[in-house]
Amino acid sequence: MASMIPCHKKKHVTQVKTDFAYHHKHVVKQQHTERKSSSHSLSQVHGHATEAMAEPAYTIPLFRQRTAEETEEYQRVSNNVGKGLVVIQEELHRMRMATKAQVESLAIKKEVRDMMTKRVELLDDHHKMPDFLLALRPHTVWEKTPIKLFCTVEGHPRPIVKWYKGGVPVDPLSAPGKYKIESKYGVHSLIISRCVVSDTAEYSAVATNQHGTATSKAKVVVKRPGGTGESSHLGLVPHLTEIHHSKLEVTLLDQFPVSFGVEGTSIKLVCTMVVVPDLPNVPPLAQWYRDDHLLKPSKLAEMSVGGGAAVLSLPHLAKDDEGLYTLRIFTKDGTAEHSAYLFVSDAAPSVAGAPGAPMSVKAYDINSDYVLVAWKPPNTVNEAPITGYFVDRCESGHDTWVQCNDAPVKVCKYPVHGLSLGHSYHFRVRAVNSAGISRASRKSDKVTALDAVENERLQGTEEGVPSAPGQVVATRNTKSSVFVQWETPAHQKNLLGYYIDGRVAGSKDWFPCNHKPFRHNRFVVHGLIPGETYTFRVQAVNAFGLSEESQESSPLSVEPALGKGVEYATPSSPYGITMLNSDGSSITVAWRTPKHCGGSKVNAYYIDKRDADTLVWKEVNMSGVTDRVCTVDHLTDGTFYEFRIQAGNMAGVGLPSAPSAPMKCHAWTMHEPGPAYDLHFSEVRSHSLVLLWKAPLYTGASAVTGYLVDMAKKGSSEFVTLTHEAVSHRYLQVHDLHEGENYVFRVRAANASGVGKPSQLSDPVCAKALPGTKEIVAGVDEETGDIFLSFEACEICETSKFVWSKNYKPVGDCPRVTASTKGRTSRLTFTNPDKDDLGKYSAVVTDTDGVSSSHTLTEDALNTMLELSYNIRNPVVPLKHGLNYEVLEKGHVRFWVQAIKLSPSVSYRFIVNNKEVTSGEGHKISHDVATGIIQMTVDLFTRDNEGTYTVQIHDGKAKAQSSLVLVGDVFKAALKEAEFQRKEHIRKQGPHFSEYLSFTVAEDCTVMLVCKVANVKKETSFHWYKEDEEVVPETPPNVMSGAVALPLPLFSRKDHGVFKAVLSDDRGKDTSVYDISGQAFDDIINAIAHIAGASASDLVLQCTPEGIRLQCYMNYYTEEMRTAWKHKDSKIASSEKMRIGGTAEMAWMQICDPSDKEKGHYSIEISDGVSTYTKTFDLSGQAYTDAYEEYLRLKAAAFAEKNRGRVVGGLPDVVTIMEEKSLSLTCTVWGEPTPEVTWLKNEQEVTSNDHTKVVFEGGKFASLVINKVTPDDSGKYSINVRNKYGGEFVEITVSVYKHGEQIPEAKHARPAPAATTPVPAKTPTPTPKSPTPTPRHSVKSPTPASTPVPKSPTPTPKSPTPRSPAPKSPTPSRGVKSPTMSPTPRFMKSPTPPRK
Repeated sequence: MASMIPCHKKKHVTQVKTDFAYHHKHVVKQQHTERKSSSHSLSQVHGHATEAMAEPAYTIPLFRQRTAEETEEYQRVSNNVGKGLVVIQEELHRMRMATKAQVESLAIKKEVRDMMTKRVELLDDHHKMPDFLLALRPHTVWEKTPIKLFCTVEGHPRPIVKWYKGGVPVDPLSAPGKYKIESKYGVHSLIISRCVVSDTAEYSAVATNQHGTATSKAKVVVKRPGGTGESSHLGLVPHLTEIHHSKLEVTLLDQFPVSFGVEGTSIKLVCTMVVVPDLPNVPPLAQWYRDDHLLKPSKLAEMSVGGGAAVLSLPHLAKDDEGLYTLRIFTKDGTAEHSAYLFVSDAAPSVAGAPGAPMSVKAYDINSDYVLVAWKPPNTVNEAPITGYFVDRCESGHDTWVQCNDAPVKVCKYPVHGLSLGHSYHFRVRAVNSAGISRASRKSDKVTALDAVENERLQGTEEGVPSAPGQVVATRNTKSSVFVQWETPAHQKNLLGYYIDGRVAGSKDWFPCNHKPFRHNRFVVHGLIPGETYTFRVQAVNAFGLSEESQESSPLSVEPALGKGVEYATPSSPYGITMLNSDGSSITVAWRTPKHCGGSKVNAYYIDKRDADTLVWKEVNMSGVTDRVCTVDHLTDGTFYEFRIQAGNMAGVGLPSAPSAPMKCHAWTMHEPGPAYDLHFSEVRSHSLVLLWKAPLYTGASAVTGYLVDMAKKGSSEFVTLTHEAVSHRYLQVHDLHEGENYVFRVRAANASGVGKPSQLSDPVCAKALPGTKEIVAGVDEETGDIFLSFEACEICETSKFVWSKNYKPVGDCPRVTASTKGRTSRLTFTNPDKDDLGKYSAVVTDTDGVSSSHTLTEDALNTMLELSYNIRNPVVPLKHGLNYEVLEKGHVRFWVQAIKLSPSVSYRFIVNNKEVTSGEGHKISHDVATGIIQMTVDLFTRDNEGTYTVQIHDGKAKAQSSLVLVGDVFKAALKEAEFQRKEHIRKQGPHFSEYLSFTVAEDCTVMLVCKVANVKKETSFHWYKEDEEVVPETPPNVMSGAVALPLPLFSRKDHGVFKAVLSDDRGKDTSVYDISGQAFDDIINAIAHIAGASASDLVLQCTPEGIRLQCYMNYYTEEMRTAWKHKDSKIASSEKMRIGGTAEMAWMQICDPSDKEKGHYSIEISDGVSTYTKTFDLSGQAYTDAYEEYLRLKAAAFAEKNRGRVVGGLPDVVTIMEEKSLSLTCTVWGEPTPEVTWLKNEQEVTSNDHTKVVFEGGKFASLVINKVTPDDSGKYSINVRNKYGGEFVEITVSVYKHGEQIPEAKHARPAPAATTPVPAKTPTPTPKSPTPTPRHSVKSPTPASTPVPKSPTPTPKSPTPRSPAPKSPTPSRGVKSPTMSPTPRFMKSPTPPRK
């Protein structure tokens, strides 16, 4: 700490001739030196103003009775009011104002004298609400002059007076030196130094006691002298033209701050205000400026005024929008203005590394066929340099952009030719570098191609980029901004502005501070991290590009600036003076630290006192005190005293605090404790905080036993007690707060006698964490093994310190811990941590806005960190995998262990059954540092290798050991695997199976047994076997292809069995076996079902004479597949009523003799074990009606077919007979009822006579006998058998030849169509997938081909050469022999189509 405070500084205030005379004198004292006497010591004599008061005389109201103590206090104040009046100096620049001030001063003195001499009737035991005896008066003053508002108020108890500006409380600490509030024996005053136009407002004084509230208001108007203007910091606010007067009084309230936006987004700048009178139809006149240019409402800048706010909306941000924005509101007495900078950064590039978009695209030299387009280049910080630009044009009213230049132009201007006269255009520009093309700039304003006129022309003819700017100097501005200045370039060459870049100290990456060229050579960089160190550089910009970078500035830490006057360099005023104890001759007071330390640590406090009845302050301590508690001695019992405090630092002594409330010096004798004090907060978060306080100095009749804590929302008097029982410690964790809400707290101490008086209210605290707040982290140092707590502050300054506490008691120089700080991070290291170190640790960063955090060290966490610490201090080689084994090819066994990390100097050894093994015959030992693997390979693994394997590793100081017990079943499994691998190696020396037998199923559901072979040659043989019987496939296996397959078509249960494949040649033999049974059979069926189910067709309705059939066609069907038929979700079992079956092409379910009960929803489910394929059919409604009618028709047709007349057998097709022989044509007929039989010859009926005899016996046997045939008997004979159900017509060709003639060649006659009963049209039948062959000689049947026909009651001989097994037909083939030759057989169509 410095022993001396820097030399004295004096702040001189210019005397302004106005309504007031204001004197300000401030002397800065040296620290640790004796202060001078009250007349020559540190003092600040504030000038007092004479206010214009023109108020009629008033009448003092009748007071009520008071107690003796109240009467004493009131008489003391009343008798001394006159002594405290401030001497009013009359120095006015106009005589009128001077005369007015004198008259008003005399009037005030007369009123005060009258009040002092007036006798007051005392009314005992009565109280009075506040009442203003002297109300506030309105004032009108010039800028930069002081003003004083004062009033006199009475009431009992003594009222508390608070000051408001426009309804907002006046806080002197918010603008140090701006406001001063005084309260002297009933006269309350508010002094505003150096008024500005924005001080124009309605001010009010609100007096409050427990009986009520009274308010006095007055309006203050601050005028600006004609012809003068107000400029802002750095000269960045535009000089505004002459204003237009308004009849509204406007006061700005919440003003828009420095803002940050991104291209393509939107932003609003809002400034709230109070307007008097507030007329909805007459809003104030507001103007917005950007960089000294007046903005006009447009789609890119939307403006609104009303509802108490002026709003500028920028809906589509571009870098063109960056700049200093100024809002100017016209008021009755001038203007109200506010300015702030808006930064707009580049949007994310469309291609990584592409430059930012150009800006400020504008057209110059406008002609009928060309214009000159110019723009400003973007800043390139970490991107590749810009190699050129593309210029695009778009005709107004269209959306199509046309590129104007084929190759990029290297300068920021380009003449665009080929324009059409009278057409309007927009232009935009894109930048190009090695990474790609930037986003397009904002399009230019509309430009119309006209004949040459006097247009704005692009100035400057010098070519080349500017030279680099000169020296760059960065100085502190605020805790988040830096002021950067630089020397202008020696060769400016039509300079467009500057780009400023910054980077964090220690980083290689620069970041842009502005995104639009800035024209001045000074700039304020905002948005920096408090406490971080930065360097800056500058580049100049013109139409040809960016200059070289300037030299970098010196590194600068971002902190609030010093040296902006005494009020900024010295601390702000302490506040919150409270009385802690009194013994009748002394008073102990405490106070709160200044809210602003001024840039260096506060190291001294000075206390002044005065009798409440006097105006003269007396110094209590000549040398500064460091504690915020002081006992003032040598006081008079029963006297009221006021105190004020000043804080000092290296820069000097700051302004004194406001006087405390009068404190009566009398001995405290109450039994309850005095008030706690120094309430402050830590760890403020969104929903919690920690409240801390100090114990009362006055304990009462007994020791303090605990504390009660009360909480209320800011502005509310309803306190809630947070502690149901008194807590013994002096801190409290408060939970369940509402984020963003403001709270106040108070603490009451308690002892055996009761609860004492409450403490002074705490400062309001907002339940919201600071941005970037981080928590304390517990950890273990990876190098030393030390256990520590670490805290990184989100905000810090040069004077900040980290204060560590355990259970909220500072650890100080405790030998158990050591605190260290590096940059923004502090670490608390434990020396020998044990259970005594458990508890709650907290860290607070001084001289910040409450940066703090806490961490509870639990026993479990400590034990975990102790274990980790031991491992670090006693290192081991960390193993990723312990000792393990694996069996390799040829039956070798590899033992290996893997470490996370190994050094090249690692050493190790393998021990097997307590005997070290070295690398040699039968063992190979090695390691790989890159992978961390150490391994030993045993070439021949036998029963002798059973036992315990251990590896010991030494790597520097670290050690590790891992063991593997390989005995019993574990060893047997390893040995078995090793022997298997050895056999496999031997097997693979000859032909062998690289993949053993397995199965696949083709799309047509053919099952294939497949395998793969290797190491084969042409002589290698391959054979298939089933149940040891060789299977010879149609296609011989080709082993040279590497894959062999055996197809199993129409797979079913017949394919059960053990299949074997044998591969052999002169080098050896290999066998693969596949057992198709059990689960393997089920797997094959499921695979077939998977393909068949996926190929299944929708259910098809087919009617038969027996009933209604539902059919589902699929690639393949077998009864082994898991299929289920369901009716109304109930499974159907095969029965006489419901028959279930199928063919290789389909599955079917037939409803025999259907009835209404069988109506409903039918489905078939085909399951492959994983998925289920379902096909449905709704057999109800019209579908059922049509099907049932078709079934009845087919049933009737089948009955007719069964009972019609027909020839059962016996007749040949052709008969050849010699002349004079007898011919007998005999056949068996059948029909129910008995049919009629007619014989015909050449279509003429044959009658019975001597030559020809027709016989029909027993309704069963019909014959035609011709005796002694002659050539005339040759011809075509036929028999017609018929009954009511139909009949049959059979033809026989008879040839008679003479004796000795050659027997004529037999000629088959064509059978005549059978006469049948007409049958209605059939139900449509699905077209079969392949045509079904029909025998040449057949009789048409009305029964569908796929419908089985009932057996005939007449036995039928079998067909001589059946094509496939078929059900018995009611009309079997005839086979009656002819006297001369065998008849040709006849066949009926099979009722079931043959399988494909």
